[in-house]
Amino acid sequence: MPDSKDFNTFLCGLLQQDSQTQQLAYEYYKKAKESPGFRPHNTTLKLLIRYLVRSKKWDSIVSVSDDFKTYNVFPDAFTCSKLIATCVRARKFRVVNSLLDVFKLDDEKAMLAFDSAMRGYNKLHMYTSTITVYQRMKSAQIVLDFGCYCQIMEAYNKIGDTDKVVKLFLEFETRKLDSTPFPNQMYRILFESLGKSGRAFEARKFFRDMTRKGTSGDSSMYASLIFSFASIREVKEAEELFKEAAEKRLLRDPEVFLKVVLMYIEQGLVEKTLEIVVAMKDAKVKVSDCILCAIVNGFSKRRGYWAAVKVYEQLISQDCIPGQVTYASIINAYCRIGLYSKAEMVFQEMETMGFDKCVVAYSSMVAMYGKTARLRDAMRLVAKMKAKGCEPNVWIYNALMDMHGKAKNMRQVEKLWKEMKRKKVIPDKVSYTTIISAYNKVREFELCVNFYTEFRMNGGVIDRAMAGIMVGVFSKLSRIEELVKLLRDMKSEGTRLDERLYSSSLNAMRDAGLQMQAEWLQQNFEGT
Repeated sequence: MPDSKDFNTFLCGLLQQDSQTQQLAYEYYKKAKESPGFRPHNTTLKLLIRYLVRSKKWDSIVSVSDDFKTYNVFPDAFTCSKLIATCVRARKFRVVNSLLDVFKLDDEKAMLAFDSAMRGYNKLHMYTSTITVYQRMKSAQIVLDFGCYCQIMEAYNKIGDTDKVVKLFLEFETRKLDSTPFPNQMYRILFESLGKSGRAFEARKFFRDMTRKGTSGDSSMYASLIFSFASIREVKEAEELFKEAAEKRLLRDPEVFLKVVLMYIEQGLVEKTLEIVVAMKDAKVKVSDCILCAIVNGFSKRRGYWAAVKVYEQLISQDCIPGQVTYASIINAYCRIGLYSKAEMVFQEMETMGFDKCVVAYSSMVAMYGKTARLRDAMRLVAKMKAKGCEPNVWIYNALMDMHGKAKNMRQVEKLWKEMKRKKVIPDKVSYTTIISAYNKVREFELCVNFYTEFRMNGGVIDRAMAGIMVGVFSKLSRIEELVKLLRDMKSEGTRLDERLYSSSLNAMRDAGLQMQAEWLQQNFEGT
């Protein structure tokens, strides 16, 4: 065999050519191992590993890695780290484990290789695998650097083990691996973990300690801390941090503004949400549709629809641009307070802006046409909706059936019901109440009973609206036993009788000569 140095040079030359020559070099390498005088150079191993990775010869990589140990010759640290990262991305975890067993024998290579493995597993969200790698590092007494600490802290953060995150942070701090203040990444992980576990005050203490040590907070740190206090509804602390971040021009994440808006709404401080809009404009952050909708809905819930309409118009005058969700919410608000022309105008604006497939907005408009007896407009809108590929939901079907039912157009009611079933739109309580009411109007009492039976078989619970119809139906059909069962079911389900239902039921029983049942009704429902 030629001199080992010359042969390594020969192999390196072959490995820098095409794939066929590289395969030939690998065959020469395997034969050379049989010679006791052969010893590979780290450059040879580096080029060989590069070829095997490109060729996806994973078993051969394991074989060559055993040679690292046999000859005590390793590629450079960067190659080792990149090899681990590549194997993790390719999900060759058995190969990764074999490589780590080899690399742990070289202190310089070990730390980078194990760091690369943890980083790769974190990217794949395989946090328990990251923890396993960390435990192997500890067992092998491999010293962790800053990067390794960040990776294992991130893994424990993701699985919700905040105590381990804090412990690792304090361990790193105690070791004083660097005389400079900690890089921000580690603090971000610490604050996020403490915040998610409801330990916002502890996070703020670490933050103040950090600033005293000379590390300035960045926008992501402030975001994490504000999130933490907003999540536990500590308004004063969240406001203090928000103001501090605003003064430092560190408010950049729209999610922070949304979180504070939601905090104010849940605490009933809806007027303060308008201050957040001002802060967003000062920070040159766009007021998103999500935030705009949250504010409008917050006013609807806390102050009523008139207040929601007023604040919406105020925000629009301040150049806030609504999106589909906000449009749908304000259309509903206009419909609720009877400003139908405004609802139509906003709906047309919404379509012009390209938001023409919003089922919620269509539902509000169809319901509005129902209230104003504009059946033809409702049908035209639903046809337009279908043409755009937007399928009606149960609310739209309910509104259409109600309109046709009031017009006693039973053919259309039946057609809508069958269409709803055919398109697998599940009827709700309102659907059954609507169709039973429609058939009751045209005195089709047997069909009322059939739909009521189906409703009950599907687990429907009787409310006053349903009871009011069915008491009349059973009375007119003289089906007193079913009337009594209806009343018993109402009693067991906690539905109260109003005076009209009570009187109707009592009269039906007395007319049928059922004195005992009438007495039962008086004893169980009188005064309810």
